[in-house]
Amino acid sequence: MRKLLITCCCILSTIYLFSQEYKPSPAIRESQQQFLDNKFGLFIHWGLYSILGNGEWVRTNRSIPEKEYDRLMDQFNPYKFDAKSWVRLAKQTGMKYITFVSRHHDGFSMFDTKYSDFNIMNTPYGKDVLKELAIACKEEGIKLHLYYSILDWKHPDYHFETGKTGKGFERYQSGNWDNYITFMKNQITELLTNYGEIGAIWLDGHWDQLDNDYNKDLKPKVDWKYEEIYSLIHKLQPSCMVANNHHLNPLPGEDFQIFEKDLPGGNSTGFGGQKVSRLPLEMCETMNTSWGYSITDTAWKSVPKLKKLFLQSLANGSNMLLNVGPLATGEIQEQIIERLNGLGQWINQYATAIYGTRAVNYPINDEFVLLKKDSKVFVHFIEPPLKKFVLYVPYQIKTIKNLTNQKTVRFDKIEKDYYLLHIDDQETAALELQL
Repeated sequence: MRKLLITCCCILSTIYLFSQEYKPSPAIRESQQQFLDNKFGLFIHWGLYSILGNGEWVRTNRSIPEKEYDRLMDQFNPYKFDAKSWVRLAKQTGMKYITFVSRHHDGFSMFDTKYSDFNIMNTPYGKDVLKELAIACKEEGIKLHLYYSILDWKHPDYHFETGKTGKGFERYQSGNWDNYITFMKNQITELLTNYGEIGAIWLDGHWDQLDNDYNKDLKPKVDWKYEEIYSLIHKLQPSCMVANNHHLNPLPGEDFQIFEKDLPGGNSTGFGGQKVSRLPLEMCETMNTSWGYSITDTAWKSVPKLKKLFLQSLANGSNMLLNVGPLATGEIQEQIIERLNGLGQWINQYATAIYGTRAVNYPINDEFVLLKKDSKVFVHFIEPPLKKFVLYVPYQIKTIKNLTNQKTVRFDKIEKDYYLLHIDDQETAALELQL
């Protein structure tokens, strides 16, 4: 029998408040609550870079000249793309929303835009994949969120001279920053006008205009005009949330906080470490180590590893946004499908103990997590429990049900807030505690 020692501090116990003038509207507050209930989303990194099979940063990593990179547009023909199958896969996995990369740092727009010729309509495929995805999401009841890069290695008015990426290929040395801001606002207007209801705009690239990404006090070298951009988003779609992957504390106008490849408050990447706010939280993670398709990246996370990440993100009060990087043909790799099917089987079995729950102030550990919904607390096991299991919970328990076999679990209260549970099935994955 093992007894959990309460020796660590829960991340949630160190919540930080930020003084913000911005007060979310009732429509945004409703979106935030739905976002908190939804728990799980699919991230899709897909674009010209998928052809080269070396991740979404391939242009700057390999210093590919603009003229040569532009040739990829003549080769992009995802003839096997099926928006309905993508959305159904997400839904079967238990995902409630999809965050699609509408434009990444290479500046290529994966949608029909009149503000740039560098877009999917000018490829051999010649169809608006985002339109197809938006229709499929609506049909399946899946929320659609859109990633949009504010960094652009191609646009002549982007402030290359002060940016820190893309130094290996030819760059424009000057540009009209106001024109670039207008360009972004025009494209964001298209995204929020032409594709139906959008749940969130997910911005990325702020850190390009910083000398480093670990000093949280640095000011960007350009004025990103966030007040204008955020106000535009909220005006065009009042229920559309704003998030920004700037690796900083939330700024006024932002509706949820992003943590890239880390649990909230963690800093395994070197660019994390921002404080945890009271906004809804989202942790984004890859299934291997790459966001965009990488032909050499075979470091696939196992289903148990992904399950653990998901549970610990929930225990930290965070959604998990799990990434896929489809092939240039529009196919999703069998390794991804296998893992999503494995996750989906588990999530669908224990759905009532996942969706609509909230984290509790409890030590994060590698054995189990606790989630609460109304008068119930759910215990999700990361590691199989022993037959006699001591559980500390600061609640008065009335009954315990094994959600794996639906049997009642015997328990004894051994001291204040400590219970001895008699587990009859070592395959037990979750318990329901009725308070």
